[in-house]
Amino acid sequence: MREWRQRRRYSQLELALEVEMSQRHLSFLEAGRSMPSRDMVLRLSECLKLPLREQNAMLLAAGFAPAYGERALAAPEFEAARGVIDRLLLGHEPHPALAVDRRWTLISANRAVNALTRGVSKELLTGDVNVLRLSLHPEGLASRIVNFKPWRSHILARLAHDIEISADPSLVALLDELRSYPTPMHALGDRDGSAGKLAIAIPLVLDSSAGRLEFLSTTTVFGTAVDVTLADIVVESFFPANAETAGAMAKLFADGG
Repeated sequence: MREWRQRRRYSQLELALEVEMSQRHLSFLEAGRSMPSRDMVLRLSECLKLPLREQNAMLLAAGFAPAYGERALAAPEFEAARGVIDRLLLGHEPHPALAVDRRWTLISANRAVNALTRGVSKELLTGDVNVLRLSLHPEGLASRIVNFKPWRSHILARLAHDIEISADPSLVALLDELRSYPTPMHALGDRDGSAGKLAIAIPLVLDSSAGRLEFLSTTTVFGTAVDVTLADIVVESFFPANAETAGAMAKLFADGG
């Protein structure tokens, strides 16, 4: 509890006031001199905005059963959710969309993603595929990302935000790995193709066999999830940022990527 309070930048007094308890009692809970009720654990978890996975861990540490289930994605209970994911991915064609878990491991993708991964090292597409590694690895998409520097900054900032929320050590290791990758030759100068116009968002600008593609991305989550696995799933959809990209994607998709 102390670790999460400090991570969320609460003082003991601030957190105690937020959950309507005395600072003394909170101090005793953190020191293990008192044990919280199940309701108090959930109130503290909600105030600290803990992910469902960490709320379960907090309950277990206090001697209570987890509040949220954690089923495999293949479980029968996920049939409706899997259908939603499939429809989102399929309905987004001919533009790329993919679903990932909390560690950015690929769960599924639509056929248009082939247009982005064409020419990528087979090793990066074998086994558990991490889409952030795929994006920034020298043998991944890095050499084809025109605006590599701003896109890299976006990826690292987003991953750092995930770490702030979850405190997942595997994400810390992934962040260190991504930071260690060399900058592609085309992005070594001050300009890497990203300057020259005002932007409302950081696009993904990618060279392809059909010419230059420019996408804006959106993120979709299950906002009412009460299962740990479902709460971790994110669908990333890439929309064409201009008519040229829309036309090129339609042609690539019709040609089989």
